[in-house]
Amino acid sequence: MSWNLDSDRPIFVQIIEHIELDIVSGKLPPGSRTASVRELAAEAAVNPNTMQRALSELERMGLMKTDRTIGRYITDDKELIDDLKNKIASAKTEAYLEDMSRLGIDKKEVISIIEKKSGD
Repeated sequence: MSWNLDSDRPIFVQIIEHIELDIVSGKLPPGSRTASVRELAAEAAVNPNTMQRALSELERMGLMKTDRTIGRYITDDKELIDDLKNKIASAKTEAYLEDMSRLGIDKKEVISIIEKKSGD
């Protein structure tokens, strides 16, 4: 798992986004157990406290659950995961359309570009 964290934005936010993408893409399936905080921190090359902060936020969001005796798990709430997936897709689409607008490319041209690319 490649983390590719940069110093331009808070690391814990990037960790949250990374794990969110792993959840919605199915790399971390619903109900699956996650590695320990220390293992994840070592993998991402970050301080364990930073990783713990990110994981705590994911728990607050309902995307993870902790069982004191067994460990941390991805939620099995598929509706929550689907909602997150749609939220991420909408945000990325909006950013793409804004970029295209700045380039002077209108909606019809964007659709044409997408159709050409999906035919590749």
